[in-house]
Amino acid sequence: MLKNTKTIIAFLLIPQYLLVKWLSNYPEFIEPYYSEGVYPYISKALRYTLGWIPFSFGDLVYAMAIIYIIRWFYINQKRLIKDTKLWIVDVVCAVSIIYFAFHMFWGLNYYRLPLHKSLGLKSEYTTEQLVNVTKKLIEKSNSIYTQIAGSDTLKIDIPYSKKNILRMAPLGYTNLKNTFPNLEYHPKSAKKSLFSYPLTYMGFSGYLNPLTNEAQVDALIPVYLFPTTTSHEMAHQLGFAAENEANFIGCLAAINHDDIYFNYSGYTFALRFCLNEIAKRDEPLFDELYQTVNRGVLNNYKEARDFWDNYENPLEPLFKSTYSSYLKANKQAKGMESYSYVVALLVNYFEKTSI
Repeated sequence: MLKNTKTIIAFLLIPQYLLVKWLSNYPEFIEPYYSEGVYPYISKALRYTLGWIPFSFGDLVYAMAIIYIIRWFYINQKRLIKDTKLWIVDVVCAVSIIYFAFHMFWGLNYYRLPLHKSLGLKSEYTTEQLVNVTKKLIEKSNSIYTQIAGSDTLKIDIPYSKKNILRMAPLGYTNLKNTFPNLEYHPKSAKKSLFSYPLTYMGFSGYLNPLTNEAQVDALIPVYLFPTTTSHEMAHQLGFAAENEANFIGCLAAINHDDIYFNYSGYTFALRFCLNEIAKRDEPLFDELYQTVNRGVLNNYKEARDFWDNYENPLEPLFKSTYSSYLKANKQAKGMESYSYVVALLVNYFEKTSI
């Protein structure tokens, strides 16, 4: 790339940044023209192109990029002193290109309208509403557990391979689109991440590659978590960037699935969020409700807890703090805490819908 061209691209980072910050104030523009306009075509094009590849192409690109960056810095380390200006231009030029690609291919979805507005739901709820919905979710979760396991109290083991769950997950969206037409999911591009070990040690169960639109699921997490985690990452593919919204949509996709094990994973997923919120508000009430949850459901919760405890390490808080800062920089003021705000969507949705 010519020197002048690199300089121009590097300087374009400034107007790009200002433009994105300006657009972030206009979700009414982003929603129809990007999130529901240009983005679905970009998303589908990437999924048609890469979805058929059996492994994560994006992870492979990341691995190659890391190797290339390390090699580039090693080869060009002397330029840092001898040719500092051009060295900086090269780096900023690369950042400018990545910044553009990130926002064009997916990132502008962070600034779309809040989901509760597009679904006509309220964003606030009372403790009474929370308790009522939680009781309904306990009853439903217990009922599905009994359908699967009878009078047993052991954890549910989903009898499918993780590969099959990835293949089955889109059916939940096929059913869900009857109620929400804009949640149509096709073609599929969900894969087990090649970086599953690093993801686990960082405390993440999956992620969306914004440059390839592949949904990456941590291959190490318990099978019980796989249906909702896969559905969550698929929600990101559909353009729902906020974690609370992806959790909500992923939950709906799982409970609308034809398969009872997906339903179990979805309802218990929603229940866990609601119980955690009650624990923050009223611990004695939480203890009372907790006693009514089937012991087998609680054993599945324990399975998930034990899994993450086994991979706990001193660096995990640092990774989560970094990601939290990233979320805050993208209009999610609560950072990682925004995950808990799925409760508002769940409560207001299930109040209107029979469970």
